[in-house]
Parts: sequence; C-alpha cells; structure tokens
Amino acid sequence: MNPSLEVLPCGDSAFLVELPELTAVVAYYRGLTGAGASAGVSAPQGIIDVVPAARTVLVTFDPETIRPFEVRDWLESAEPAEGISGSGREVTIEVSYGGPDLAEAAQFLGMSEDEMVKLHTGSEWTAAFSGFAPGFVYLVTTHERLRVPRRNTPRTAVPAGSVGLAGEFSGVYPRSSPGGWQLIGTTTAALWDASKAEPALIRPGDLVRFVEA
Repeated sequence: MNPSLEVLPCGDSAFLVELPELTAVVAYYRGLTGAGASAGVSAPQGIIDVVPAARTVLVTFDPETIRPFEVRDWLESAEPAEGISGSGREVTIEVSYGGPDLAEAAQFLGMSEDEMVKLHTGSEWTAAFSGFAPGFVYLVTTHERLRVPRRNTPRTAVPAGSVGLAGEFSGVYPRSSPGGWQLIGTTTAALWDASKAEPALIRPGDLVRFVEA
C-alpha cells in the first residue's frame, strides 16, 4: 500500500482516497485510469466513476458487481503515474490575449505582457480536476512563474470563454458566471456541450496547450 494515501469508505458504494497534495492526486488519478498516458488502463468491472479533486479522489462502484474489499485492494495497489506532465490526449485552446487583467497580472509578475503571453502559451498545462461549473477545469503546470492572486473584488459576471489565472491554476470559464480570477484573454472554444456524448472539452488527466488566435 502507498503510505501517502488513506482510503476511507463513503457509504456502501464509494471510497474517498485522501492524498497529501495536488501533484499526488494527478499522478494517482492517472495511475488508476490511464488518463494522459500513452497506454490505457482499464478499471475493474463495477467501477462507476473516478473523480479527482484538489486533495482527494472519489471512486464510486456497483456493490452488486464488485465487492468493497476488491475495490479497496485496487485503490491501495494502484501505481501512480509520473507527476503532472506526460504524454497523451492533448487539447489545444486558441486564445485572443488582451484580457482586462493582463497588464496588471504581468506587472505583478515583473514581466511584460508579451513575456507573460509567451510563458502561458509555452507552458504545458495538465487538467487536474473539474468543478465550480460544468466544463470548468483547473489546469496546473510544472512551474510557479504564472502564480498570481485572485482579484480582491470578484466580478459579478465573467464572460463565457474568459481565460484566467488564480493561484497556481489557469482555466477557462465555460459560461458567464461570477468569478475572481485574473482574466488574461478569451477563447471561442466550447468547453461544455451537453448534446455530445462527452460534454466536456477538457477532462481530468488531459494535457492542454494554449495558442494565440
């Protein structure tokens, strides 16, 4: 068993795996699912869903198909994949940079707007987990050179397609909603389409690259 994780029962059809940090979550999630890896990994029959978050992974299962101890054994024996970078499914997002917070964020980081854009587009981003709104995915990269604080005063309405930074994360607002991220650009990409079999454009474990539109 990996000593850095703790497997906790959630009712009779789920386990919550607690991990020490986000990097460990991404590596563990990839180890369970094969997301972002060149070779797919199949979950045991009876596993319904594997949902990563900032420090946990929730696994739901059908107790009539697979017994709880079998799920626990699978979770405890899973081998984490490599860190937060790797090869696999890649999503490209075209961005028109020039968002309302680009200049202030660049100034905070001590670089020019062009340098900030080049760093954002030159970084490899990994989809760590989703939340907040359907299609909203928290993206992380292997450096901290784009770490900026959230706005002191959140906006009551952030336009759909806004590309932002907050803390160690980058992300794209899939629809208009309140938000306190630093907005550096916009995209016309549809992050969520409920009419599709896979509604989310970006899924946990995916690699994301931003390019200038």
